[in-house]
Amino acid sequence: MKPLLLSHFTATSCLGRGLQQTLDALRHGRQALKPCDFETVNLPTFIGEVVGVDDVKMAAGMADYNCRNNRLAQLGLEQDGFADAVNTAADKYGRERVGVFLGTSTSGILETELAFRERDPVTGTLPAGLNYSKTQNTYSVTDFTRQYFALSGPAVVVSSACSSSAKVFSVARRMIEAGLIDAAVVGGVDTLCLTTLYGFASLGLLSTQACRPCDVERDGISIGEAAAFALLERPSANDNTRAVLLLGIGESSDAYHMSSPHPEGLGARIAMQEALHSAGLAPTDIDYINLHGTATPSNDGAEAKGVIAVFGHDTPCSSTKGATGHTLGAAGAVEAVICALALQHGFIPGGLNTREVDPLLKLNYQLQNRSQALARVMSNSFGFGGTNCSLIFGLAQLGQQPDGESNQ
Repeated sequence: MKPLLLSHFTATSCLGRGLQQTLDALRHGRQALKPCDFETVNLPTFIGEVVGVDDVKMAAGMADYNCRNNRLAQLGLEQDGFADAVNTAADKYGRERVGVFLGTSTSGILETELAFRERDPVTGTLPAGLNYSKTQNTYSVTDFTRQYFALSGPAVVVSSACSSSAKVFSVARRMIEAGLIDAAVVGGVDTLCLTTLYGFASLGLLSTQACRPCDVERDGISIGEAAAFALLERPSANDNTRAVLLLGIGESSDAYHMSSPHPEGLGARIAMQEALHSAGLAPTDIDYINLHGTATPSNDGAEAKGVIAVFGHDTPCSSTKGATGHTLGAAGAVEAVICALALQHGFIPGGLNTREVDPLLKLNYQLQNRSQALARVMSNSFGFGGTNCSLIFGLAQLGQQPDGESNQ
């Protein structure tokens, strides 16, 4: 595939708002997961909550989109000059030539959950103020973002569980290569709600403490929320030496089970191999792998088998979900931004909370942050039903030393 430039990117999660707070939290190993105190939820688990989402005032003319998911989306879009960058691209290419491709799993379902508390006790009718199409509908966050920037190019939401906002990079790449658009806003937004917290609890997948990916005693996930975005454009000869490129994409489907990965990591392996093939790279060209690493026994075990089958035992890897929690439909985009930061700042993020790596996984799992110049990294995102996506990112000009002061 032809590389694409991440000309701007940003992430907002429990680690903080924007790139600098995210980078600082990762470098200092800051614990942002906390005991669950969200809404009326009564579960012994930890969550990654973004502070201040309820205080966000929707932009002018966007009141119909008011829900937690879209408030977090707006908060994320306002960080790191990202909104200005999108408007600049729209002015450059034309607003019909900028696409919007976002991932989410539950969108604004919290609004419907809250509405059910107000339904008519006799008829069961929901309150008139509930606007399903602009809140709970999975397309809502893409529609909101498109209207926020007054864009008129193609717009799609991908809802493939935890691979959603990794797969949007693939959608955007196809649209750009087909000549339908010149730039794309990609990313993902997912927010805390009762459906996911109680749903994952019913599956026995929630940890009672801050999650411990790949730990010998790992026992489940910690659910988080996040909004992460990137602006994709064609690269040019004038790009900064520290600019980050999307080099490869691999997708696969396990077709094995609705909620469990293939036990031998077959789909994961295929996605990683396809990503390497599309980038024209060998496994030895990858300096670091950001694992999907959810901290469930089956997921980490299956992914490890896939990684070993492709890369062997030596490639450094870690999961950053111990820091952010599992942000579900936003996870792919959040971890893409973390990979971009790792490339630009020359470090491998250690796996927070993990104390003793499960020896059965046989991974070169990094427990501590490690300073290292990186040229190319891979990010894995695997979702329910075996919807898998691996992304490869690299620096525009290899061999440059990390710039500790630059964020973009």
